[in-house]
Amino acid sequence: MSVVYVNKENFENEVLKSEKPVLLDFYADWCGPCRMIAPVLDEIAAEHPEYKICKVNVDAEGELAEKFGVMSIPSLFVLKNGEVVNQTLGAQTKARLLDLLQ
Repeated sequence: MSVVYVNKENFENEVLKSEKPVLLDFYADWCGPCRMIAPVLDEIAAEHPEYKICKVNVDAEGELAEKFGVMSIPSLFVLKNGEVVNQTLGAQTKARLLDLLQ
């Protein structure tokens, strides 16, 4: 499975109504740490079909970033059944991100 890019139009269906745990990454194209973890998120998406990896561009989707209280990026949230169950800030290792999804 590949990373899903989310906006306010598809957010509810892709994230809130997902039957799989969702790792939601708030990022920006100009952000160095965001670019650093992008390949890690791609790997997780490809290797772990039991999870859904979604990305939100904060420059394009400020309303969603505000809803989640995003103050710095990357901000990563784990949602299960539409509820935030875990979160972290900054570039993380693959092992750390997988631990968050457990």
